Amino acid sequence: MFAIIGAVIVLVSMLGGFVWAGGDIKTLYQPPEFLVIGGVAIGSMIIANPLAYLKKIFAAFGVVLKGATIKKQDYLDLMKMLYELFQYAKREGLIALEPHVESPTTSSIISKYPSFLKNHHAVDFMCDTLKVILSGGIPAHDLEDLMEMDVEGYHEEEHIVVHSITIVGDALPGIGIVAAVLGIIVTMGSINDGAEAVGYHVGAALVGTFLGVLLSYGFVQPIARSLELTNYINGKYMAALKAALLSFAKGAPASVAVEYCRRAIDPDKRPTFNESEEAVKSTSQSGGGS
Repeated sequence: MFAIIGAVIVLVSMLGGFVWAGGDIKTLYQPPEFLVIGGVAIGSMIIANPLAYLKKIFAAFGVVLKGATIKKQDYLDLMKMLYELFQYAKREGLIALEPHVESPTTSSIISKYPSFLKNHHAVDFMCDTLKVILSGGIPAHDLEDLMEMDVEGYHEEEHIVVHSITIVGDALPGIGIVAAVLGIIVTMGSINDGAEAVGYHVGAALVGTFLGVLLSYGFVQPIARSLELTNYINGKYMAALKAALLSFAKGAPASVAVEYCRRAIDPDKRPTFNESEEAVKSTSQSGGGS
């Protein structure tokens, strides 16, 4: 939502200032310049990225429109779910977790928390880690290394998407210059057509430069930054989950493992100790973990 608001502000400010200065919006409509800039930008992206990453890049624009969606309540849901799982394991034995991690969508515990289930990487990360814990025979420090490999792999994949979009953003001013140079070439070919024709073609050429710079600094670079922040927020969610799982693997009580999770959350979204305690108590009062 904020991405749309920001884009509207950019466009209204740019067009409003142009008209206020006496410009004619119709002169900005130059389809050949749009084709050159858009085609070269998309084509270079296709050259630079395999199909699997192209799909992720285009999907990333939808992520930007949605914005960062992890809220304090999502963290509270995560802590409640982990507490239920850990308490259930302490009470029934580790092996009792097997049906829950094999099919989290049908789990009587995990399925109660749709905010967690929609984070597919977090679901896979938790279930795979718990399966390793269930198999036994892995020291806590080795488990930590294993989880870190998974988290780093996820971060690297997301960084590639951000980096690819950033490269296009960096290239757009140059692509705009290419469009402008092509426009000047057209202008030179019409130099005998009079001052009015030359002025029109020069204006069209300058639209190419303007459009390249606007798209770069007004849209593509901010999109890359938004994705970077979204990845950071998702990474903190994974870090909180990792902290709880590692604490549980070391044999900590469920309440202590949940506290490790809470301490790993960013301060602006971190529930207070009392909020965490109340959330955990609510799972016991509702008969959670049965």
